[in-house]
Amino acid sequence: MNNRNILKNKLFLYLTEFFAGMSVMAVELGASRLLAPYFSSSQIVWTIIIGTIMIAMALGNIYGGRKADKDPNPDKLYRRILVAAIWIGLIPVVGKYIIIGISALIIFTVNSNFLVIAAFAACMVVFVFPLFLLGTVTPSLAKYTTDSLDDNGKIIGTLGASNTVGSIIGTFVPTFVTIPAVGTAVTFLIFAGVLLALVVVYFLSPAEGKKSLAKGDMTRIIAGILVFVLCVAFGHNTSFAFWENGLTYEGESVYNYLQVKETDRTVILSTNVLFGVQSILIKDGALTGMYYDYALAAPYMAGIKEKQAAGEDCNVLILGMGSGTYATQLSRYFDNVKVEGVEIDDKITALAHEYFQLPEDAKVTTYDGRAYLAADKDLYDVIMVDAYQDITIPFQMSSVEFFTMVKEHLAPGGVMVVNMNMYSDDGFTDGDSEGEASINTYLADTIGHVFENVVVVDVPNATNKELFATDSDDFMVRLGTNAAMEDNPDLSAMMKKVMDTSQSYMGRGHIMTDDKAPVELLGMKQIDLIIKDEVSYYRKIYEQKGIQGLIDLL
Repeated sequence: MNNRNILKNKLFLYLTEFFAGMSVMAVELGASRLLAPYFSSSQIVWTIIIGTIMIAMALGNIYGGRKADKDPNPDKLYRRILVAAIWIGLIPVVGKYIIIGISALIIFTVNSNFLVIAAFAACMVVFVFPLFLLGTVTPSLAKYTTDSLDDNGKIIGTLGASNTVGSIIGTFVPTFVTIPAVGTAVTFLIFAGVLLALVVVYFLSPAEGKKSLAKGDMTRIIAGILVFVLCVAFGHNTSFAFWENGLTYEGESVYNYLQVKETDRTVILSTNVLFGVQSILIKDGALTGMYYDYALAAPYMAGIKEKQAAGEDCNVLILGMGSGTYATQLSRYFDNVKVEGVEIDDKITALAHEYFQLPEDAKVTTYDGRAYLAADKDLYDVIMVDAYQDITIPFQMSSVEFFTMVKEHLAPGGVMVVNMNMYSDDGFTDGDSEGEASINTYLADTIGHVFENVVVVDVPNATNKELFATDSDDFMVRLGTNAAMEDNPDLSAMMKKVMDTSQSYMGRGHIMTDDKAPVELLGMKQIDLIIKDEVSYYRKIYEQKGIQGLIDLL
């Protein structure tokens, strides 16, 4: 065993365990943020991340224990930590390109479960190896710190405590400090730097009987430092959509990846680099051509024009305010509307004020939509539910219990409008079996279980459906009556389109509850269908002409 002076005091070994545990959790949280813009941050993706990391740690524990028994030389452990530090430092440099490359490969090689397979493959390639190496730390240190059986329980307990405390700090610091402040890329670099510093301190401590550092270790340290410096130079770029040019804004919040793109006519907010537009501003004040326009039918269903004639306000609550597209439209087209918004991500609200013309005096509460309803006592004529976690619906806002809360906050004759992203081509004609029903079927069935009347409107050329629900029997009649009182020809035409294309919905019993709401699995299934539809053209070219055909197309 090659003893160094720094190991005579077990404190350094405890610090090694502490920083290893801290780095494992930091990498795990960083992994979720690196993958989220491409695959979402749903429970399924989190399960994949945690599962692959547990695999890596378990294999590392086995390997580290065997290596420590066979050759109890701490130098070898710290060399493994050096490799792990370099690998983690390289993640922000090459990780995004690897993820996109794996995704592109899998698109053309699998027929289903694209996101699950791609996320798992990305985790295995990008994150398993460095965490496998860090998994060797605990059994190795247990070997190095245990001198006798008299105090081995105390020593192993202290090692475990050091790892646990480090893991706690590695959980909170990235989430609440580094990722919001400096981003995911720099977070990886920070913790890679911590591990590298630990290794440098170890090897600079002279070994017994030696006055200088071994030539091989000196070479490794210099090479590691040089690679880390290059990672710092090239890995601090926070762009996840590296193929995009001229983004107005790209950044991260505690909850989301955020991207703002501006054209001559529009400003667009996205929280995922591959799927969807979360919010949009039309600079000239025209209708958006998206689901927001169809959702404007809800105030007419609630009698907004009749209320205006009577000198009354129409009170609207938006759960999932986003950048305020719907609120802006309501304020632009109606004089007697009072809008309140709830948005969990305060950074999105800040972007709404900066880029999307949301007035500074707009009432927006930074809170979870369901928690807000639980605390709120007011009644509303319209409640819009448009809350999404990336591209999937939060399970707590998709259940019978949630929609019952919404219903309890509606005034007499009030209407709930729900944006259902992720279309189903068959228009709710999925089979009756649980395995065949789409996420839209589950949502509509659940809402139909709570409300007496439900109608659905398809949004052309989009992955959205708008669902309107109320206990009022004459809401469609009221829609026609109030639309006839509208002077704006664009709004009148839009309301006619809603009336002509709306379909009453009859549920078939696919009910989601707080106890059972499989929104992640259903959402992933629907996203797979969207991906398959989007890439079918390119896949045919690939099958017919191979890679060269795709290159020629580009």
